[in-house]
Amino acid sequence: MTYTRYPAVAGRFYPDQAPELNQLLDQYLADAPAPDLKQNLRVVIAPHAGYIYSGPIAGYSYRQLESLDPETHWKVFLLGPSHRYPLRGVSVCAFDQYQTPLGNIPVSPLAKDLAHRLGFIPEADLMEHSLEVQLPFLQRCLKSFEIIPMVLGGPSPIQLAQLLMPYAEQPDVLFVVSTDLSHYHSYQKAREIDALANECIPSLDLRRMAEKGDACGIVGVLTAMEMARQSGWQGHLLDYRNSGDTAGPRDQVVGYGAYSFTAPHRN
Repeated sequence: MTYTRYPAVAGRFYPDQAPELNQLLDQYLADAPAPDLKQNLRVVIAPHAGYIYSGPIAGYSYRQLESLDPETHWKVFLLGPSHRYPLRGVSVCAFDQYQTPLGNIPVSPLAKDLAHRLGFIPEADLMEHSLEVQLPFLQRCLKSFEIIPMVLGGPSPIQLAQLLMPYAEQPDVLFVVSTDLSHYHSYQKAREIDALANECIPSLDLRRMAEKGDACGIVGVLTAMEMARQSGWQGHLLDYRNSGDTAGPRDQVVGYGAYSFTAPHRN
């Protein structure tokens, strides 16, 4: 029997019909600048709100995947926060597959191995949107891949980075970190608050980001920053906007940033 994780927010956060969803994804990707095709992409950080709010910014993150080898079968680690379930540590979501309106995505055997070590709480992901909204982008951008979905409560980013470091340099591995930035401030106040993340994430200023950064997915962000620090990766700010720039009013906005980490260029 196949253990499938079915969509929880299709039809609300993004279209539940494949033609409409593909059209929207293609528009977000086309509106983002083309990446350096010689970059050695290791991590993308993307927002996770409803697509009308954060999809244009996520397009900047996922356009970077054009630089990946299209013939490689990718192992994609997905790190996102728990919004609905009182999770204290990590749940490695060892379903057999995830379903979206674009089809099924296999879960990597790595997920089951890690779940034995870290735990698997299905309820932490069954209604969670932070990982789910990333999946259609991956399906549109990668020809062949499997996922290692990880919902994060409050683990130590340093310890989680140490756990993931053996995978960080594997050439067929990509990390996707899901986070929004500040929530429900005025437009200008949000820009002021989010300026810190836009400085700290690319510069790998872990101390200041940990102390003052405002991001619901900050554990995943700090984990990626620590892996980047240890591996000598370079950080990049790709785009920043908030919901007042995309589809919402400007009195209570949510901030969205797109970032990447790259290893030294391939020859």
